[in-house]
Amino acid sequence: MLSDPLGLGIDLGTSGLRLAVVDANGQLQAECSADYPTRFEDPIGWRDGLIALCAQLPEELRAAVAAIAIDGTSGTVLLCRPDGALGPAPLAQALPYHRACPEQATTAAALVGVEAAQTPAASASGSLARALHLLELARTGEEPGPWWLRHQADWLMGWLLGDWSWGEEGNNLRLGWDQVTSVWLGDLTQQPWSGALPRICRSGQPMGPLGPIAAEALGLPVESQVVAGSTDASAAALAADLQPGDGATVLGTTLVLKQFSDQPLQGPGLSCQRVAGRWLVGGASNAGAGVLRRFFSDGQLAELSRQIDPRRSSGLQLRPLPRRGERFPIDDPTLEPVLEPRPVSDARYLQGLLEGLAAIEREGWQRLEQLGAPPVQRVISLGGGARNPQWRAIRQRLLQRPVLNRPQCSAARGMAKLALSAVAAR
Repeated sequence: MLSDPLGLGIDLGTSGLRLAVVDANGQLQAECSADYPTRFEDPIGWRDGLIALCAQLPEELRAAVAAIAIDGTSGTVLLCRPDGALGPAPLAQALPYHRACPEQATTAAALVGVEAAQTPAASASGSLARALHLLELARTGEEPGPWWLRHQADWLMGWLLGDWSWGEEGNNLRLGWDQVTSVWLGDLTQQPWSGALPRICRSGQPMGPLGPIAAEALGLPVESQVVAGSTDASAAALAADLQPGDGATVLGTTLVLKQFSDQPLQGPGLSCQRVAGRWLVGGASNAGAGVLRRFFSDGQLAELSRQIDPRRSSGLQLRPLPRRGERFPIDDPTLEPVLEPRPVSDARYLQGLLEGLAAIEREGWQRLEQLGAPPVQRVISLGGGARNPQWRAIRQRLLQRPVLNRPQCSAARGMAKLALSAVAAR
C-alpha cells in the first residue's frame, strides 16, 4: 500500500476529460483520458466521465489521494438550482465558451460599466453575455427561480463538495469578477438575478473534504480535500513550470497563449488570472487543432506532416477559424474564416493551415506585449499539437524565437500538483 499522499487533477477539456495523479515530488503516478460520454455541453456527462476515469485507477492509488482539483474550459457556463440540479431542455445544457451572444453584448457592457468596457465580461464572447442569454431563456420559458450561474469547473467542484455555492475567481472573470478589487464589476450585484452569482474563492484554496456522495461514487477517501482549481489553459501552464521569459502555447482544439506577468493586465479578449498567487495573462483563439480534424484524420495529419518542409513557406494566407467569430488576438464575433484556396496537394494545404495557426499565435504574443506583458523569449508548447515536430519548426520560423515541445505537461497534471501543494502548505 502507498503511504505518501497523492494529488488528483481533472481536466475538462474541449475534446474530452483527462485525469492525472502525482506524488509529492510532482512525479506522475497515473494518467488516463476519455471522450465525454455525451455531448460536451452536457454537465451530467462531465460527472459521469469523471466517475468512469476514477474507476480505472488502482485501488491503492485512490486510497492515497489527499486532494483533488478541477480545471474547465474558460467561459462554458450553465444555470443550475442551488442543489446543483439542472433545468429542463434547453436549460439542461451548458453554453460553450465559443458561443458568442452578440445580442447581449450591449447589455453586458452596460452592466460592468464604461470604465470596465475592455474586460472580457463586456464582450459578446464573454460569460456574462451567455449568462444573460440563459437567464432570458429561463424567463421566457417561465421557469421560476432560484437559478445559479456556474462555470464548468465550478459546477463539478460543487458536486465534489455537495455544495454549489462557490466559483473559482479565474473561471468567473468573463462573468464580471474583478480579482484586483475582489468585487463584481459595475451594477452586477444590483440586478434582480444577482443571487445567481457565486461566492468567489481563489485558485489553490482548500474548500473542504469530499462530500459523501462524491466520495462513494469516485472510490476516494472521504477526508480527501477539494481544492479550487483554474481554467484549462492556466492548469497546463502550471504543469509546464514556466521560467522567467517563458510563454506557454496550448495546442489543443483551440490555441491558447499564457505567460506570467508582474502585474494584472486588461484588454479585449484578454485573460488575466491569479493562479497559485501569481498573475497569469493570455488569450484564447477560437482557431486551433480542431480545425485540422475537419479535413484530416489523425493518421493523415501524421503522414502529411512528414511531407512538409517547414523551412519553406506554402505561399497560402489562411485564417483557420472553425466558424465565424474570434476571441483573441482579435475580439470580433463577425470575423470570418479563410480556408481557401485549397491546393491539390493535401500536404501543402495542411502546411498552409499550420502556418495560419502560427500567424495567429504570433499576433497573440505581439498583442500581449502591446498590452504590457513582458516580451516572451521562449515558447513552451503544450497539448496534443506539441507532438508534431513540423508544426514546431513552422512556429519557430514564424515566431523567431525558440520553441520547445512538452506534450507530457497536461492540464490534469497541473491540477494534481496544485491540489497536493495546497494541502501540503496547511
